Amino acid sequence: MKVFFTALLAGVIQFGIVHSASAESSLDKIKSTGVFKIATEGTYPPFTYHDASGTLTGFDVEIGREIAHRLNVKAEFTEGKWDGLIAGLDAKRYDAVLNQVAITPERKKKYDFSTPYIISKAVLITRQNNDNIKAFSDLKGKTSSHSLTSNYAQLAKRFGAAIVPTEGFNQAIDLVATGRADATINDNLSYLDFKKHKPNAPVKVVASEPNGDQVGILIRKGEPELQAAIDKALSDIKTDGTYLRISTQYFGTDVSK
Repeated sequence: MKVFFTALLAGVIQFGIVHSASAESSLDKIKSTGVFKIATEGTYPPFTYHDASGTLTGFDVEIGREIAHRLNVKAEFTEGKWDGLIAGLDAKRYDAVLNQVAITPERKKKYDFSTPYIISKAVLITRQNNDNIKAFSDLKGKTSSHSLTSNYAQLAKRFGAAIVPTEGFNQAIDLVATGRADATINDNLSYLDFKKHKPNAPVKVVASEPNGDQVGILIRKGEPELQAAIDKALSDIKTDGTYLRISTQYFGTDVSK
């Protein structure tokens, strides 16, 4: 009887430990480990890229570091190709994706987002000597270069374009510049940054969306404590002037509106 009771008590204790571990929220785990794990491309300037010294930097990277700072933890970045970032979130390899992720109805069915932290407006980019594409509707029957699962690729498909797969913004632009793709739809701020560094690149903007997409930080569903903590951090960043400082550093203006 004593052996049975001892075994039963051990089982109850073990169940309690397992239950307690499983009940630990993502935010609790982040705070207990002292690390906020963030996924990003590292190849999408000026949002996430490597500077001349090889250091990971960019608008999104700095926002991620500031959020971690306000959670009193360290930001740890995992870099990868865009098409694999969300899969890594599903596999719980990190806590969030911070990589200009547009808030779309399709994504909201499976994931949660922070409050929007930037507005992204799509522009249609072609080669400088291309006079056949002047509007998004002209993409029908043409090729457009994109990361396959990006919202810009879906937009190009809706206009009838065939997608030429790429691994990021720079490759997408290169395919257009060299004539291996007719066009690409991409972020206007990324394009402006690209032209600032490569003013002689043979590409041009021929059209832009009238309304931009709201961009948020992507997290798994069912993590309300983490979502609330990120939203609070974003609010504090904007209130205390940190957001404006980062925005001005990378864009020369406030891009929160």
